[in-house]
Amino acid sequence: MKRIILIAAAAFLSISAFAQQKFAHVNFAELVQLCPEADQARATIAASSKEAQETYQAMLDEFNSKYQQYQQKASTWTQAIRESKEKELTEIQQRIQEFSQSVEAELGQQQQQLMAPIYEKANKTVQDIAKKGGYIYVFDRSSVLFINEAQSVDITPEARIALGIPADRTLESLQQELQAQAQQAQ
Repeated sequence: MKRIILIAAAAFLSISAFAQQKFAHVNFAELVQLCPEADQARATIAASSKEAQETYQAMLDEFNSKYQQYQQKASTWTQAIRESKEKELTEIQQRIQEFSQSVEAELGQQQQQLMAPIYEKANKTVQDIAKKGGYIYVFDRSSVLFINEAQSVDITPEARIALGIPADRTLESLQQELQAQAQQAQ
């Protein structure tokens, strides 16, 4: 009998302890994308990308110019000159391809380097809020299929404040800003 009472008491305590556990959720992608530091990272990446695009275009222009010259004069050149020009065109094509591959990798690496501190800062902010609020789990909205809003607290607004994200800034307003910048660049 005492054993049954002890088991029932232990079950009741574990159920009540579970009921007192606090859960939270956050839109982590929103925090990272709207962080003021992300604007600077995007600007740096855009500048690097623009410079790479200009270099790529210059390489294409060089190839096109030499290819047009080849098409116009190939019939008047000797075999040795034609072969030399064909080799030159092939080398330019290879350089363009190598440049394209390397610049893509470098831009990806640059993006990772610039965004890593932003991810770390957002992660630390979420962890600090979770510890302060006594939450045992904080779920990212993007990786959870269902969140019961009645039993889980959205700490995104508190994290936005801690990260210095203006209240009126949203992912939609960011998208509009980026579209306006892209239109101005063209």
